[in-house]
Amino acid sequence: MADLEPHLLNDFQRDFPLAPAPFGVIAGRLGVSEAEVLEVLARLQACGKVSRVGAVFRPHSIGSSTLAALAVPMEELDEVAQLVSNYAEVNHNYEREHHYNLWFVVTAASEARILEVLGEIGRRTGYQPLHLPMLEGFHIDLGFDLSRPHRGGGVAILNGASGTAPQPCRALPRSFETALAGAIQQGLPLVPRPFAAIGAGIGLAENEVIAGLAYLLEQGIIKRMGVVVRHHELGYRANAMVVWNIPDEQVSEIGQRIGSFDFVTLCYRRPRRLPDWRYNLFTMIHGRRRDEVLGLVDQLREQCGLENIAYEVLFSCRRFKQCGARYVTSLAAERAGARCAMSASAG
Repeated sequence: MADLEPHLLNDFQRDFPLAPAPFGVIAGRLGVSEAEVLEVLARLQACGKVSRVGAVFRPHSIGSSTLAALAVPMEELDEVAQLVSNYAEVNHNYEREHHYNLWFVVTAASEARILEVLGEIGRRTGYQPLHLPMLEGFHIDLGFDLSRPHRGGGVAILNGASGTAPQPCRALPRSFETALAGAIQQGLPLVPRPFAAIGAGIGLAENEVIAGLAYLLEQGIIKRMGVVVRHHELGYRANAMVVWNIPDEQVSEIGQRIGSFDFVTLCYRRPRRLPDWRYNLFTMIHGRRRDEVLGLVDQLREQCGLENIAYEVLFSCRRFKQCGARYVTSLAAERAGARCAMSASAG
C-alpha cells in the first residue's frame, strides 16, 4: 500500500469522480480494491497528511471570509491563540514571524457574522484585529504537484482544469446550495457510497447530491473536489506569507505576474490598514527549507521588477488550527429548507 499513497496524495487532488461509488472508480483506475483505497485514505487522514477528501470552495461564493491578524505579546500568545481557535468560524490559525504574530482566517455565512466574531475577539483579548478581506484573487488553490517540486525548493502548482459536470445542470434553490455546502464542508465520509450517506443526512437522494455537486462545480462555486493535503506533514515546513507594498495602480498587473509563477501557491490583493499595515499584495510560498524559499522571493523581486518595492517575509512558526472552512453552522435549519425547496421544485 506504500505505492498507493503517492498516487492518492497527488493524482486525485481534483476531478474527484461524481459517481455513486467514487472510491471504487479511483480503485479501478489504480488497479487496486476499493477497500484498499478507503483504508489508505483513512490512514492518511488520521496521520494528518490529508486534511479531508472533499470540496474547496471559491472564496465568497457561499458565505464570506477574511484574513485577520493580531499583535499579541509572546507571554499571552498561547492563551489568545486558543481563544481564537475555539471559534467554529476560524479554520486556519498560525503564529508567524512578525509584530502581527497571530494570523487566522474567519469564514461565516455572512459579513455581519465575520464582523461580530472579530469584534468579540477584540473585546475578549484587548487587541484589535486587522480585518483583511480579499479584494482581488490572482491565484487561488489549484492543487499542488507533490511529484514535481519546483527546482528552487517550493512546491509546484498542479495544473489542469477543475472538475466540471458533463452537461449543464439546472439551477439549485439557494437553500439547497447552502444545505449541501454545509453537509460537505468538513469532507466526504470515507465509505463506499459517500454521496448516499450525505443525502441521508439532509433528506436528499444520492443522485440529487451528485447532481447538486456537479452544478456547484459547473458554476465555479466549488473550485475543485478531491484530496486536500496538509503540506507541513508532507515535508513543506518552511512556509512563508510574503507581503508587498505595491502602488495601487500597479497591483493588479503585478499580482497577475506573481501569481503565474509555479512556486507561488496563493496570491491575493487585500486592503491596507494604515497606519498599522501598509501592504496590499499577499503571496504564499510553501517550501522545504527556509533558504530555498528566500531564494524564490529574490527570484520574484528580480523577475517582476520589485527591487525597490517594500516587502516582508512572514514565515509560519506554529500551527494552532487547520481545518475545512465552516460556511454553515446551523445545519438543521438548512436541512429542512433543502427538503422543502426540492419538493417544491420537483412539483
